[in-house]
Amino acid sequence: MTSKKLVNSVAGCADDALAGLVACNPNLQLLQGHRVALRSDLDSLKGQVALLSGGGSGHEPAHAGFIGKGMLTGVIAGAVFTSPAVGSILAAIRAVAQVGTVGTLLIVKNYTGDRLNFGLAREQARAEGIPVEMVVIGDDSAFTVLKKAGKRGLCGTVLIHKVAGALAEAGAGLEEITDRVSEVAKAMGTLGVSLSSCSVPGSKPTFELSADEVELGLGIHGEAGVHRIKMATADEIVALMLDHMTSSSNVSHVPVRSGSSVVLMVNNLGGLSFLELGIIAEAAVRSLEGRGVKIARALVGTFMSALDMPGISLTLLLVDEPLLKLIDAETTASAWPNVAKVSVTGRKRCRAAPAKPLEAPDSTAAGGAASKQMVLVLERVCATLLGLEERLNALDRAAGDGDCGTTHSCAARAIQGWLKEGPPPASPAQLLSKLALLLLEKMGGSSGALYGLFLTAAAQPLKAKTDLPAWSAAMDAGLEAMQKYGKAAPGDRTMLDSLWAAGQELQAWKSPGANLQILSKAVKSAEAAAEATRNMEAGAGRASYISSARLDQPDPGAVAAAAILRAVLEVLQSQDA
Repeated sequence: MTSKKLVNSVAGCADDALAGLVACNPNLQLLQGHRVALRSDLDSLKGQVALLSGGGSGHEPAHAGFIGKGMLTGVIAGAVFTSPAVGSILAAIRAVAQVGTVGTLLIVKNYTGDRLNFGLAREQARAEGIPVEMVVIGDDSAFTVLKKAGKRGLCGTVLIHKVAGALAEAGAGLEEITDRVSEVAKAMGTLGVSLSSCSVPGSKPTFELSADEVELGLGIHGEAGVHRIKMATADEIVALMLDHMTSSSNVSHVPVRSGSSVVLMVNNLGGLSFLELGIIAEAAVRSLEGRGVKIARALVGTFMSALDMPGISLTLLLVDEPLLKLIDAETTASAWPNVAKVSVTGRKRCRAAPAKPLEAPDSTAAGGAASKQMVLVLERVCATLLGLEERLNALDRAAGDGDCGTTHSCAARAIQGWLKEGPPPASPAQLLSKLALLLLEKMGGSSGALYGLFLTAAAQPLKAKTDLPAWSAAMDAGLEAMQKYGKAAPGDRTMLDSLWAAGQELQAWKSPGANLQILSKAVKSAEAAAEATRNMEAGAGRASYISSARLDQPDPGAVAAAAILRAVLEVLQSQDA
């Protein structure tokens, strides 16, 4: 079965892709009649060496993404995984020669078709009197025994583009650039690994891997690698890659050893997630530094892909300070990353977390009457939530993942464990703040965040006073925070419905002569509101995504909130009795 691709046609996909890049980049132009992209400021290059590269399409952003001041002058693109036509290569050479460049360097990856077609165009151009040189890049470190065809050209070619571009921009001559990049290429190696094959538009995947296999040492055209290994962790695969790349028993190894300074490229072969790419990059840095290798620069991203291949390649380039200056030189190429011009190794990567602000001393002694009452309230709340676990989970299954009871039980057990460590603060503000932090850490999910928000905000009015009007203000503050960040409103079938109903009753605490009896009305209103959620249409939370949008059971969060308020009331009533 062929893979699905977002293309207009298989035959025209390479032309459309290059046209799309040029359409979005004013610094590029197409060469009429050819699949060639050139710098739009070509006329400004009089007296400089021009740099041309290219190859088959399907390796984006290579090579056209690296056209720009300080990198390539132009690119000749073939069809997907197919060498470009000789006529187009020759047309590009003529185009840059006509603006007065003093020579052209062709940077070619080591594949038979590319060598032949670029080589033939070079000979034809030289016959016309145009000075043209060609360097063939082979940076593949996969083969332990060198084959007649030589090492394949891989992602390291992009670094050659950068070095050559910096030299050309600085005014170096054709012979100097050719000699310099030829030497640089000898100190570089690349190795790829993939979780599966890629698929060319209109075709099936180029090879098959079982679920527990990984392909090591593969190229960038969907061809199989040199080894098929068992799936392993990112750390293990990176270590294996670096071992293979740097082993002196491997004829194509990079002579990297302890004390070496390198540029590291972590290249996405096209289909790897950014999450995996970051994990691989960290593993590569850690593994290299563990071997005593200094990482002078690290480039992480997609530089030379193999269509949609879910894999990566690692490139190591041995560098000294003069070479680093060329790597660091400015470029306008859109695909070259904004790399910091400082060493990766030796940099402090972690900043100390800020110290927690000092808490105001608790005005009421811990372990006193108020503190003991707090313990009784919290113990009753915990017992209530643990007893409701199964019911809350059952209610939650209708709307989501059925874990509301489990989440509240986690919170209850966390509070119980906290109480065993010592008496809680007697100050209501400090107590609510401590509970907020505990629930944010231990409860998890949106419930933990909502309770944390509510308690954090509710604590603020209680810092100055703890009378009944202050408790009413605390309820108001908590509800306001929940609405602001949770985006729920009364009537949306959430835990807010119960708390809102209670909060409305507690407004009476702000009037003179108010007493604790108002809390009893508040709890009854909360319970009635929780029951009423069974007839509400979900307007927020996970239940709002249910296709029916109407559920015949009360919201579990609202039920839990009402039960918490009931537990608080029962303890306070027993204390007054």
